[in-house]
Amino acid sequence: MNKKEARSILSEHLAGFRSRSYAELASWVSERRNDTLEAVAPSGTRYCLELQFFWDDKPNGDVRVVGSIDDGGIRAFLPVTDSFILSPEGRFVGE
Repeated sequence: MNKKEARSILSEHLAGFRSRSYAELASWVSERRNDTLEAVAPSGTRYCLELQFFWDDKPNGDVRVVGSIDDGGIRAFLPVTDSFILSPEGRFVGE
């Protein structure tokens, strides 16, 4: 797996979720929503992405969005991951 390519694809997908409101992300946590999708890189490599939504510390507090990406090979056991945390006030935590 090309880690640079995978990180780029994952960052692009997470950016779309960073633009969502706290209320929308919080509703997805309550729904226990998980998104799984496939992306094809310019190199032709197919990647599997998974996005998960959690309460970071306590219910109705900060929302953590975690994304992972792998190419379906052995890297599926150790995917590239990234995340962000959004506070109820709409601020990104730790950035």
